[in-house]
Order: sequence, then structure tokens, then C-alpha cells
Amino acid sequence: MNPTETVSLFKRLRFVLVETSRAGNIGSVARAMKTMGFTDLVLVSPRCADPLGDAEAVAFASGAGDVLAGARIVDTIGAALDGCNFAAAVSARLREFSPPVWSPRTFSAHAADQAELRPALILGNERVGLPNQIVEQCNVLINIPANPDYSSLNLSQAAQVLAYECRLAAQGDNPEMSRTQEGIGFHGEAASVAQIDGMYAHLEEALVAIGFLDADNPRKLMPRLKRLFARTQLETEEVNILRGIARQMLKAAPANDADGGR
Repeated sequence: MNPTETVSLFKRLRFVLVETSRAGNIGSVARAMKTMGFTDLVLVSPRCADPLGDAEAVAFASGAGDVLAGARIVDTIGAALDGCNFAAAVSARLREFSPPVWSPRTFSAHAADQAELRPALILGNERVGLPNQIVEQCNVLINIPANPDYSSLNLSQAAQVLAYECRLAAQGDNPEMSRTQEGIGFHGEAASVAQIDGMYAHLEEALVAIGFLDADNPRKLMPRLKRLFARTQLETEEVNILRGIARQMLKAAPANDADGGR
């Protein structure tokens, strides 16, 4: 076990809850996190009135009141992922244009094995889960392998499974860890979620400018491109290269005429 790596993952990993309806579930997630040694909890637009002070939240947190009290509340997923460079959506529902699908063990091995990663686990609303827009922004989608005849896990159960796997990986007790870096050479700095989102916006603008993407009828081009790039685990320099290409495309694109046509 590498002590530096163990402490590092506990400090690096963030849990993000999106539009949680029940305060008790927030408290339960705080408890699940603390039992495995994690403390960084962010809530995106919770639907309950007092998510940190609600009596049910405090009761369900049990001895993890410090994790609950330290949770941050933000309005957007972008704010929740500030400082993160690897985002993992957690969902039982697979999407047509989802990023690569990983198991909790594969994610935990990847997160523990690369000290430069600042990963986030994103869990959605109890009833509707995560919206496709958020899933498509993520690097991977985590699907917990459960009984196909009854795969329902509540929010805190899913968080507990993920926190447990990440604790094992942080302690070096994960059979997937030795596989994650096989055949890979130099590693640059992983691009942040914000950097990658900026690249997508820049690339979309360039594709519209050269007439490859019809802004009025975009179909599924951008979701497909996001899925393609999600498989590559983009680094900061690679994002800069792609934005440089987009910049040159915009320079080379024919200027719009006076009527606004392309």
C-alpha cells in the first residue's frame, strides 16, 4: 500500500448529488461517505427545503454530521465540478450516446492509480436519475452490476458501493489497478471538465462555420463526438490542440454575407 496515494484519493474524490428530493437521502450519503473515509460532498439544486439542517438529514447522517455540515450547495453542475478533471455519472439506465460504461471497480482503480486526477462521482435524483445532458458531459458512466431482474438501488446504497470500492482501491486492494495503465506511455495533465466543455463549444462553433454542422438540424453529431472524445481521456494539451484546430477552421470559414447566410 502506498500511504501517500491512499490519503490523496480520500482528499481528491468528490461526491455530487443532483436535485436530491429527500433530505434523509443526503444524510445517508454523508454517512456512507464517512464510513469509507471520504468527506467532499456537493449538492446541486437540492429539492428539499433545508438539506443540511433538516431533522431527517441529521438523523440519517448519524455520526457523519461533520460531512453533512461541510457539504456545499451550488446551482449548476459546472459549479459542482469546479476543480475536477474527471467526471463519472452513476446510472442504472444506459444511454444511446453515453460515454464509456465502467464498473465501480474500474472507476476506483483509475481514480486511485493516477494522482493527478480530481474525480467526481455524480448521482442523480431519486426518481428520474441524471438528465442526458449531464451524462453526456461526463468522462464515463458507471453502471453498478446488480441483479438484472431487480437492479434497484437507492441513492445511499449506490453511494456506499462506490465509496467502498474507492476505499479498497485507495488501499491498493483492487485487482483492476494493475490493468488500468498497461500499454500506456507518457501521461500529461488530465483536462478539467470545464476545459473539455469549452472545447466542445468551440468545436461546435467551428463545425457550424464550415457548414459541416447545421445548427438548425444538428441531429446527433455533437453527442457522438462527445462519446468519441470521452473514450480518449483527454489531456490539457490535447484539448488545446483541438481548440487550435477549431480556431483555424473559424479563420478559414467563408465570411457570412450581409443577409446572415452561411
